[in-house]
Amino acid sequence: MKAAQLHSDSSAIRSLDLESYLREMRASVDARLESYLPEPREKVEAAAAYSLFSSSKRIRPLFCLETCFALSGSELAAWPAACALEMVHTYSLIHDDLPSMDNDDLRRGKPTNHKVHGEAMAILAGDGLLTKAFEILAASNDTPDSLSLGWVRELAKAAGMRGMVLGQAIDLEGLASRELKEMENLHLCKTGALLAASVVMGAMAAGCSEKGLKLLRDFGQAMGLAFQIQDDLLDVLGGAEIGKPVKSDEKNSKLTYVSLLGLDRAKEEGRFWFEKALEKLNAVSFSHVNRLEDLTRFVIERKF
Repeated sequence: MKAAQLHSDSSAIRSLDLESYLREMRASVDARLESYLPEPREKVEAAAAYSLFSSSKRIRPLFCLETCFALSGSELAAWPAACALEMVHTYSLIHDDLPSMDNDDLRRGKPTNHKVHGEAMAILAGDGLLTKAFEILAASNDTPDSLSLGWVRELAKAAGMRGMVLGQAIDLEGLASRELKEMENLHLCKTGALLAASVVMGAMAAGCSEKGLKLLRDFGQAMGLAFQIQDDLLDVLGGAEIGKPVKSDEKNSKLTYVSLLGLDRAKEEGRFWFEKALEKLNAVSFSHVNRLEDLTRFVIERKF
């Protein structure tokens, strides 16, 4: 399956409503991912594909691609980073769901990977996606070596022991206190780090300045907190369409923004970080920022 040309006719694409546009984008991301994990697949590849090709919003690759486009970069330049980001994100979900971690039975409306393929195979599937991501970044013939190295460094930091891994470790151990700052630190690592890497890696593909990268990193982190707060709100208010049982965080005795602050204050906190994200975004000099702003609003105000 050939990936669609996302921005070959920007005026026509912008005439589409956002939902249609995002469906087109997701189909293109899926096609690219399939090219990296083609059939027929080995057993471990099939286990990885089970989670990789489940019903995903593809938020991280979309932000990577849209940031590159907003800075007048070529869409082709950002594709390896976009696919690598989704593989790392999926690996983290597979491992987070394991019995030794969050012990979840449902993900994206389907049984979790270990429920279908067994715990050992799920671990290997996650490991395979993580390592495949870095293979993609290092093996792209169309990417300058300096950009590949920058991508590898950025993604390793976001996914590593001062990023997602640290966030999961804090989550497993539990917060030392019920302080808002500690909650923010947890989710800056667990959620914000990879979202920030998504926009930064897209910007790197477009040759963004160091000043711009700093602003975009701040944007991604603020967006990550707003995203997590919305996720916590949906856990209380949402339905089956969010892909997990309502109040599953409460069932697992997880401290959330809602349980810490209450519903109304959690909504206020989410609005604060949403506005902070837009403030950072508006400080960057973009050529085509409208779609990136629309995507930000869609993700943070989503109902699923």
